[in-house]
Amino acid sequence: MAEIEDNVSQDEQLQDRLPVSGMYENWFLDYASYVILERAVPAMEDGLKPVQRRILHAMKEMDDGRFNKVANIIGQTMQYHPHGDASIGDALVNLGQKDLLIDTQGNWGDVRTGDQAAASRYIEARLSKFALDVAFNPKTTFWQLSYDGRKNEPITLPMKFPLLLAQGVEGIAVGLSTRILPHNFCELITAAVKYLRGRKFELYPDFGTGGMVDISNYNDGKRGGRVRIRAHIEEKDKKTLLIKDVPYGITTAQLMDSIVKANDNGKIRVKKVVDNTAQEVEVEVQLAPGISPDITIDALYAFTDCEISVSPNACVVMEDKPHFVSVSDLLKRSVDHTRELLRRELEIKLHELQEDWHYSSLEKIFIEKRIYRDIEEETTWEGVLGAIDKGLRPYKKRFRREITREDIIKLTEIKIKRISRYDSFKADEHIKGVEADIEQVNYDLEHLVDFTVSYYENLLKKYGGGRERKTEIRNFETIQAQSVAIANAKLYVNRAEGFIGTGLKKDELIGECSDLDDVIAFTRDGKMKVVKVADKVFIGKDILHAAVFRKNDERTTYNMIYTDLKKGMSYAKRFNVTGVTRDKEYDLCKGEKNKVHYFTANPNGEAEIVTILLTAGSAARQKNFDFPFEEIAIKSRSSLGNQVTKYPIRSVKLKEKGASTLSGLKLWLDDAIGRLNTEERGQYLGSFDNGDQLIAFYNDGTYELTNYELTNRYDPDMLVLLEKFDPEKVITAVYYDADKMQYNVKRFRIETQTQNSKFTFIKEGKGNQLELVTTQEHPVATLVTGKKRSDAKKSKVDLTQLADVTGWKAVGSKLCGKEFNSLELIQPEGTDEKGQQGALF
Repeated sequence: MAEIEDNVSQDEQLQDRLPVSGMYENWFLDYASYVILERAVPAMEDGLKPVQRRILHAMKEMDDGRFNKVANIIGQTMQYHPHGDASIGDALVNLGQKDLLIDTQGNWGDVRTGDQAAASRYIEARLSKFALDVAFNPKTTFWQLSYDGRKNEPITLPMKFPLLLAQGVEGIAVGLSTRILPHNFCELITAAVKYLRGRKFELYPDFGTGGMVDISNYNDGKRGGRVRIRAHIEEKDKKTLLIKDVPYGITTAQLMDSIVKANDNGKIRVKKVVDNTAQEVEVEVQLAPGISPDITIDALYAFTDCEISVSPNACVVMEDKPHFVSVSDLLKRSVDHTRELLRRELEIKLHELQEDWHYSSLEKIFIEKRIYRDIEEETTWEGVLGAIDKGLRPYKKRFRREITREDIIKLTEIKIKRISRYDSFKADEHIKGVEADIEQVNYDLEHLVDFTVSYYENLLKKYGGGRERKTEIRNFETIQAQSVAIANAKLYVNRAEGFIGTGLKKDELIGECSDLDDVIAFTRDGKMKVVKVADKVFIGKDILHAAVFRKNDERTTYNMIYTDLKKGMSYAKRFNVTGVTRDKEYDLCKGEKNKVHYFTANPNGEAEIVTILLTAGSAARQKNFDFPFEEIAIKSRSSLGNQVTKYPIRSVKLKEKGASTLSGLKLWLDDAIGRLNTEERGQYLGSFDNGDQLIAFYNDGTYELTNYELTNRYDPDMLVLLEKFDPEKVITAVYYDADKMQYNVKRFRIETQTQNSKFTFIKEGKGNQLELVTTQEHPVATLVTGKKRSDAKKSKVDLTQLADVTGWKAVGSKLCGKEFNSLELIQPEGTDEKGQQGALF
């Protein structure tokens, strides 16, 4: 019997137990939901996480217009937030550093340098006027009990502004994350007004740290989008670069560490990095001797935190669930929410005004009609109320709602002193004012869109000053890391054994390379392979040629003569290699077994003449003859080639070096990013051969001669004119002479030959500025004089008649004085606005 009872007891215990998998599933789901809804992801309605909302609510309770110690604010917030002072303090500092909802006092740290805020007992804060205007209204706030049930806290604040988009947010929950980038205050309000008016709008990120952003793949802030953020880098001189800001989320310390790491890894070569940051960010990068500033700037973007990539992921809590949305949807929902809050505020105000009108009218009749005297004879409370009600009965039709018992009781509370001093005229004026207010509120409710637009415009006028865009929107070029990496290794080849690599230091040196490069190699049996730079890689025995491989290089041309050993026929071919699959072996010859007699690599498509020597026992009458490669067209690497001879070849020798068979390199300037390209983007500059140069004119009155390397950088904000340099061309320039307060015109030829050095071609002096520069042979311009429109006069001026061709340092001749208004160059017939060649800004 005891055994049976024991078995029953064990069965009951087993039934009460839950499997571990079930417990894990339920508890994990509860925990994940809590983290998502209560900690990491902001609410759409007010754009705040719970800790931020509780901080603002606590500060509103404490608000008396003065600053409060942050330690005190933290203590007050702990009544609502059950997660300790550290999380509250961090969230409060984060809110204060955004400089929108909280006014700060003391050392609050610096997001640019990563400096931490001072201890909470040393710094102070208060709600900003903006926060008081847009974030609080107890009449439109829905409340809930705090975690301990002692106090009420807002479910969400009645936020009448797209705060979530203005501040941005990052959060990591369980299996979920959110990242909304900050946007510009003024642009958000402008977009809100456009949405209310039914017009299209666009929103792009704006970071308080400044810098530049490429928004071409922003994807409206949705998942899958990406923005690239860069710091501004200036060239102080040929040996020094200045980094003037930091990308969003990066500190100067992190930036400098990334530069030092890239230098240690051989990606860039710098001598010293110095942080000169004070009020403005300035990181000085001193270059190693012989290093190009342009290439180093590209390398800084390619290998350091001077450029970062950020993927937005707009996730917010709506209706107690996380939703993935776009920033446009967020703005629309915020504006709709604001409009609804304004409607509720107007309805509340209308109700209050109607109640004011109702009671003021009651009071007026009660006093003026002396109804209060009717209660003198009454001895009971009900009698008093009945007498007042009877006295008001003849006037009830005047009222807009029924007179209640509460209204009558309120009349009994009027003091005798107020009755004795009652001013009927002031009462009438007050009632008229209330009626006017009611009419205005009713009008605003009927025209709610206009009222909301006016609300936003008032916010912009009141708080928009000093909140202009800080991050410059630009399109970035894609920098190929291989093209800017510093050659930090030496490449060797063992031709006989068929190995290449950086570790074969006892073998033949090919040249320098970086560890990001690929190597192309050709063997005697007509095989080709592209491999990654490594210590030692096997290509194939008897290597003919090996070099660093440049993808998409359409100018390097390979000349080759080979024999199909099975058929005995020899062929010559010319080909390019623009793209291949790494580590795949390619057969360049037709036939099962081949032998390459001659092979050259020509960087500009050179076509040499070779002498072909046949074997002594061949049946050919002529045992040697010349073969010019220029007679062969450049074809694909898989082509058979042109037949050379059917007789056995003993050897092939170079007879005469050839000239390039390619046309000059055609270049364009992408004026959006200030870079040269061969993909026909931007303005056509011309065809360039060896020895050609470019000349760039800048808006500070300087010019610079450069080569035409694709790595060159030209600041589009400073560049005025860029074109192929012709030393015989005459330059015509018009500039302002601040000393004499007049505009001068000068004509000169370029006399300098130094590349990559800027020379000032206008008169030096403070306030002098370039107005116009051109290389037209006969420049004519429209001159407008007269400061006022009514006095404006247009005239056509031939600039060649105003100044002779002199030295480039000459001052020039006077064009006009203070009456100057504008000068516009007239383009010759047959050219477009930017001329035939060259980029004019």
